[in-house]
Amino acid sequence: MTERRYRLAVDIGGTFVDAIAYDEQSGKITVRKSPTTPAAPADGVITATRATGASLEEASVYTHGTTLGLNAILERKGSVTGIITNAGFRDIFEIARGDLPRGSMYDFRYRRPELLVKRRHTVGVPGRIDHRGKVVEELDHGAVIEAGRLLSERGVESVAVCFLHSYANSEHEEAAKSILTKAFPDLSVSVSVDLVREYREYERTSTAVTDAYIRPILGRYLTDLEDRLRDGGFDGSFLIMRSAGGAMTSEIARVSPLLTVFSGPAGGIAGTISLGEATGRSSLISFDVGGTSLDACVIVDGAPTEVYEAEIESLPIRIPVFDIRTIGAGGGSIAWMDKGLLRVGPHSAGAVPGPICYGRGNTEPTVTDASLCLGYLAADEFLGGQMRLDEAAAVRGVTEKLAEPLGMSTQRAAASVFDVLLARTVGAIREITVERGLDPREFSLVAFGGAGPMLAPLLAREMELPEVVVPAAPAVFSAWGMLMSDLEYDLGQTVLTMLDDAALAQVEGVFAQLEGQADQVLDAQSVPPENRVLLRRLDLRYNGQEHTLSVDLREADDTDSVIDRFHRRHVERYGHRLEEEVQILTARVRAIGRLEKPSALLGASRAVDAGGVVSRVSERHAFDFATRERRPFPIHERSMLEAGVEIEGPAIIREPTSVTIIHGDQTAVPDPWGNLVVCLQNNLP
Repeated sequence: MTERRYRLAVDIGGTFVDAIAYDEQSGKITVRKSPTTPAAPADGVITATRATGASLEEASVYTHGTTLGLNAILERKGSVTGIITNAGFRDIFEIARGDLPRGSMYDFRYRRPELLVKRRHTVGVPGRIDHRGKVVEELDHGAVIEAGRLLSERGVESVAVCFLHSYANSEHEEAAKSILTKAFPDLSVSVSVDLVREYREYERTSTAVTDAYIRPILGRYLTDLEDRLRDGGFDGSFLIMRSAGGAMTSEIARVSPLLTVFSGPAGGIAGTISLGEATGRSSLISFDVGGTSLDACVIVDGAPTEVYEAEIESLPIRIPVFDIRTIGAGGGSIAWMDKGLLRVGPHSAGAVPGPICYGRGNTEPTVTDASLCLGYLAADEFLGGQMRLDEAAAVRGVTEKLAEPLGMSTQRAAASVFDVLLARTVGAIREITVERGLDPREFSLVAFGGAGPMLAPLLAREMELPEVVVPAAPAVFSAWGMLMSDLEYDLGQTVLTMLDDAALAQVEGVFAQLEGQADQVLDAQSVPPENRVLLRRLDLRYNGQEHTLSVDLREADDTDSVIDRFHRRHVERYGHRLEEEVQILTARVRAIGRLEKPSALLGASRAVDAGGVVSRVSERHAFDFATRERRPFPIHERSMLEAGVEIEGPAIIREPTSVTIIHGDQTAVPDPWGNLVVCLQNNLP
């Protein structure tokens, strides 16, 4: 029998595929990047996997994060989708909430994004259940078959089934699913109760539609990738990251593909949590800057903020996700002129053609091109020297497209790109901190992604953050976070009752039902009983309120203790409490299957005594934002840094897949865990 020694994780980004191989025997970590292949995503994944040199036959776990489903929604490249709903309610999805996004409420030119489902692909069938779960009108099975036939003839590949009040009684949706799968085996079927057993018809319909829209695409992709891994000798556990952290088997991902839409950013947050636990930091902001986007999430008391509804292109999806703020600002973000003003993003050059300096035909300057002009990157050092950049083309692009229209020097124009990018970033961080009553100066910024360590020190200067923590191999930190994840699954059920002793007794039965379903999910993923953890939670609100707060339940809880905890959470979030009655909206269960994880942090093996080896290897002129001028920057090799030795700015700390830029008023100190801690010189501990 082949010995299993490797744990592998691969994360697809907009520009690069990040792969990491962890050798459990030696503790050696190998990281590799390869270009994303949008036309055939599995090609880039396999290329990056092979580049690690790890044998698939010797791998026990392969964890994968992908934005394939998310990109299909954003680019409207999903499957042809239909809806089957109650007769007379065909227009629930098209009418939506009838409001405008907050940022466009005064925009008279606003146009709603293209709907995922054409109206002619929506069919109503007789059958009705009331809000208490009572069958008012039996489901017409013949009408369901006729609806499936009609949609199939119109070229529909995937169907979303959502009936009124199915959260209270799922009988009709389950019957429709059974009928359709038997009568039309080639038709993909998503039913709302498999995804969300909560009230609000439009949100449930939108969730089911979005799931149906990406189900065939993600299913084909996962099957293709898994087959190629098996052909390469892999027969271990194939896991997919969830949007709310944790992982699930590929079989579960095929059944619930919508749970994967934010799986890439979730890996970085999981890694940030692990870093915080290892280093004793409980207040963190994860700061992931890749090629196309910037993702940030707040972690308070060691736990990330979570929500149970997200939006993609104004479409609500009712799934648990980390509360991430995403802006189109990454290394590949295009800098452009808008009526005489400089803007950065949200458009990106992506992996193809990429920034101007990649030499693949792009003529629009990007953040990466500006970095090259400022001296932060070197043409012959990119990706550890594996890819040579065209510096002259980058300078020419920034000069012609930005500097000349703005009437300034190339260097000043490139610095202005960072200024604009920084302003957008500050706004995103303020949304998840200041606007929620949190002081960002009490948080450590954990910077990763290929461009995160380059931008984070600037953000720390601007917002007076106490420190920036740059983990080892930051460009693949999200993939590392995937290796640190357990199996997880969330279930919920709308209850809608006032919180009192009788309600808690009623909810006990709901929890028992949800926990039974959770055990079935863990059974399907072969999780032994001793590795299972089931957590209970209630969504609560004051009577008359619209929004809820989630409160974790403990074994010894009674009505008074739950209400008291809700009051305290309300004060923490909103600064006040009310004297109204407290109402239960939803009962939730999180199922966790504990997995073995790497015992050390990503860079712990590097935090050793360097034996007096000098880390400084060379020097080049670069732009210092502390003095707003170009000056000599010593260049240090990160692998040669000695723990505890201070490096005063300005300085460039390079590693094969990323660079950390230390400005003139900052200092960097490697810690015992292999992290690089950057802070203002007067903030040194």
